Amino acid sequence: MQLSENNENKIASLENLQGFDNNHPPEPKLIDSCVHCGFCLSTCPSYRVIGKEMDSPRGRIYLMDAVNEGEIALNTATTQHFDSCLGCLACVTTCPSGVEYDKLISATRHQVARNYSRTLPDKLFRQLIFSLFPYPQRLRLLLVPLFVYQKLGLPKLIRATGLLEKISPRLAAMESILPEVTGKSFRDNYPTIIPAQNQKRYRVGVILGCVQRLFFSPVNEATVRVLTANGCEVVIPKSQGCCAALPEHQGQTSQAQALARQMIDSFADMDVDYVIINAAGCGHTLKEYGHILENDPEYKDKALEFANKVKDSQEFLAMVGLTAKLSPLTDEPLTMVYQDACHLLHGQKISVQPRQLLRQIPNIQLREPLDAALCCGSAGVYNMLQPEVAEELGEQKARNLVNTGASMIASPNPGCSLQISKHLNEQGKEIKVMHPMELLDCSIRGVKLEEEE
Repeated sequence: MQLSENNENKIASLENLQGFDNNHPPEPKLIDSCVHCGFCLSTCPSYRVIGKEMDSPRGRIYLMDAVNEGEIALNTATTQHFDSCLGCLACVTTCPSGVEYDKLISATRHQVARNYSRTLPDKLFRQLIFSLFPYPQRLRLLLVPLFVYQKLGLPKLIRATGLLEKISPRLAAMESILPEVTGKSFRDNYPTIIPAQNQKRYRVGVILGCVQRLFFSPVNEATVRVLTANGCEVVIPKSQGCCAALPEHQGQTSQAQALARQMIDSFADMDVDYVIINAAGCGHTLKEYGHILENDPEYKDKALEFANKVKDSQEFLAMVGLTAKLSPLTDEPLTMVYQDACHLLHGQKISVQPRQLLRQIPNIQLREPLDAALCCGSAGVYNMLQPEVAEELGEQKARNLVNTGASMIASPNPGCSLQISKHLNEQGKEIKVMHPMELLDCSIRGVKLEEEE
């Protein structure tokens, strides 16, 4: 009798555990494909820094399975290990069994967002991020105060006191990677259609991004010039917004779906051959629209059609070929190292194409860094949410890039560029970081890099 009561109490206790809901939990079939071989451990950045099994892909899959089976709860103890994942997808590239960890961690993140109650400070900080970064017009309101803040030299003072670090390490991390606000940040005057130079080969749409369009506007301008110089008529819809990468990667289902629909609608009547994106994280999400909107009867087919047109700018140019003449960027041979962005390398399987393009520029000597496939720690907003782990990864990435002896770093993602530039500065290294599209643009226009300073 006593044994029966104990069993009943145990069952009742398990039933009361807060776990995953029935809305697309991590699929048991995908979980079971993991044979726990451990090949993922050496390539997982969070495991290499934290050193705990549960902060590895294999460990997280154990946790997903246990939550699915009702053996453990979705609580602080388990969620912290899901949060520690950068979502870099290096494990997907490495796994000999073909485990689709990307689908597992994505499903888990959406479950966590719905079913786990975070602390008030965590909620507020995340709400700040989700309410601000995916909305360019809201970000634009911050340009003037940020411009004044930087011109007065306050960043140096704030960082020297260490006060913000004591108040909130996350806010300190956010402040430490603030991009420079320049006059170009205030420009937003692209025409809807920009004609191709010489013979028109393609009609392509260009996505401007959120942070990219405000703080890295020269990258967008360079991308447009490179495309038009190579026979592309460029279309830039005014109604385009965020690609949905940030909310999708953090499990904000409704927000991600709404932004994806808006993006699809903005290109609906543009009749473009391809949709071009020059930011790695954005490109990976854009290509996932079919998955993001798979349960939307109105947008499911539209999403698949749209995703099939999406090409990273480097992927596209390598595919169609350069027609514009390229000139040397410097009078002497230029040693350069290309920084693989995770969502380009692991998410989109794009690695050879950027190198092929850069090698076409005369006098370029391309070098390869140690641990090229290891994440820099940016990972969207990871360096703000998990600053300690991101800090160590950023230091290591910058050190590996510097050790190549290269005098130029080509980085195809704004988050990576900010993270790497921060750690180069902290290490006292003056190495310029530029987007490959900026380098191609200078080469096409015959502009030497010293003239771009």
